[in-house]
Amino acid sequence: METTGKVFKYGDNIDTDVIIPARYLAIQDKVELAKHAMEDIDKGYVKEVQPGDVIVAGKNFGCGSSREHAPQVLKTSGCGCVIAESFARIFYRNAINIGLPIIECPDAASGIGAGETVNVNFDTGVITDVTTGKTFQGQPFPEFLQKIISCGGLVEYVNAQQ
Repeated sequence: METTGKVFKYGDNIDTDVIIPARYLAIQDKVELAKHAMEDIDKGYVKEVQPGDVIVAGKNFGCGSSREHAPQVLKTSGCGCVIAESFARIFYRNAINIGLPIIECPDAASGIGAGETVNVNFDTGVITDVTTGKTFQGQPFPEFLQKIISCGGLVEYVNAQQ
């Protein structure tokens, strides 16, 4: 599995309230809700994001509340992967549960710039900055987590086992 896309770059401590502001949480439709992803930090994100695009961020991405809405709006908006120096633990678990690929890689988080094109190989953890030619070694998921993500999340994975 892999994704290739344009980079949207953010800093440290991007919390779930920035990923999806609480004022929109009453919206039940995932597609409608995703139209508000990142709008308080980057109004252009939802207008520009294309399927497979990649978010690159600093430390503690997804901190704050435990709402599953945050990784869900990123996935629904088209984000193919989030690369960060580190993730808040609850965001990390929620991302896996809904099938959003995430990779921790401090070197990539600091070495990849906004607007560049990257390719992420989820099997190996290799991140290639297509724009600059640099490669970074991220932490690949173990095989069982890759299966959960490739099924689209934990519920879909469990259903496929029956």
